[in-house]
Amino acid sequence: MSHLRTPRRRARGLIALTVTTASTLAAITAMAGPAAAQGVANPAARAGAIQVGQSCTSADLGKRHPFIKSTEVAPTITHFKGWYVTQGTTGSHSVSTNTQTSISVSVGLNGNIQGSFGTEALGMVGASLGLNVQVNYTSTSSVSDTVNWNFNQPGYYGVYKGTKKVTGTYGSLNCNRVLQGDGSWALRWIEGADAGSYTTYTALEEGAVRCEDKVPANSIMAKAQVLLDCGSPTAAAKHPAGEVPSAKADQAKRDADRAATATKAVQSMKATRAAKPATRAAALNCQPAVYRIDVPGKPLNWSAPLLANDGIRLRESNFFSAHLDNWRLCNVTENNGVIEASLWNWGNGGCATIPADIANLEQAYLTTAACGEDDLQRFYIYRDVPGSSKVGLQNKYTGSMLGYDRYADGELIRQYSSGRQDGTGTYTLTGV
Repeated sequence: MSHLRTPRRRARGLIALTVTTASTLAAITAMAGPAAAQGVANPAARAGAIQVGQSCTSADLGKRHPFIKSTEVAPTITHFKGWYVTQGTTGSHSVSTNTQTSISVSVGLNGNIQGSFGTEALGMVGASLGLNVQVNYTSTSSVSDTVNWNFNQPGYYGVYKGTKKVTGTYGSLNCNRVLQGDGSWALRWIEGADAGSYTTYTALEEGAVRCEDKVPANSIMAKAQVLLDCGSPTAAAKHPAGEVPSAKADQAKRDADRAATATKAVQSMKATRAAKPATRAAALNCQPAVYRIDVPGKPLNWSAPLLANDGIRLRESNFFSAHLDNWRLCNVTENNGVIEASLWNWGNGGCATIPADIANLEQAYLTTAACGEDDLQRFYIYRDVPGSSKVGLQNKYTGSMLGYDRYADGELIRQYSSGRQDGTGTYTLTGV
């Protein structure tokens, strides 16, 4: 019977959760079947976590936190090679495997997991499942394909690396005003307007398994044993020591290659579509009110750029502002108390947007462009209770909140996946 071992060097960014008892190991093995889908009723409901309906303050209007809607755990073979050990060739072998499946860590659009929102979401996934999962961007294709193994007996082996692939969906919690049963208003954490999917995986395991070995059902080892194609003539035949072709492994690799090619084609199409500039200005239905988007209690506010390659910056209103600090809400809709709108600038006639080529980056800057039918130009507006004009703003396409790195004249307005946790993502819509 072969045994698993983990690589000496563990990937960075793992949650420090260790499973030690046999009963817990058995529970995880049972859970981690090929379709272990499970809904998480309220995974945020743990010590210190924010929950739907919990009170928030106006400083939280520009903040955002994740919660996990669903998870699925599937044992997956990432590298594999059929290997024959003959009498007299037992002992240590260094086997170069072939890539079967490549898994990359991602949360929503931000595949690089640059912001705190993605890290927090994946941390919740690991905690809810009791598994060590990757919380920073990495890929199984970046690891070495070599497996060093000590073969004690002759036989036909499947040499492999594998992991538990973890996928699912998430939502976000945002602070917004809520009408209470007694007719009063209060600020509460609500399920926000955006959601998405995530992918991560546990630490890679490596090993070798024979056809005659008894292995746990739905385990990584069992997946490798299937690739070994134990009922085939290849498995039954005698071979010289070394690599042995496996029909199932070869087919699995071809399937993985085709899937990877299809995925790249879809991603390329999406990138081309996102980067394509608007060919015509959209006809906007703008509300008559004109606003400045102020920093509460301070003189600086959002001012649109004069130059096309510049961004929206904090400026002080004066005689020379030329309406660049004046904004209208256009094509306004409202759902469950959350406004969605385009922000049209009176001074340059453009709409606020995140540039498509940097939309996946943490701290990408906000600018203006010709108005079009584009989710990069749409924003959710979370509001304080009636009587207050404080708001938080979130880009519809990226899900990130709008804020600034420091309060200073000329400072760019940028997107932050979790918002600015110091409260600087809260603004005031001041009527002009």
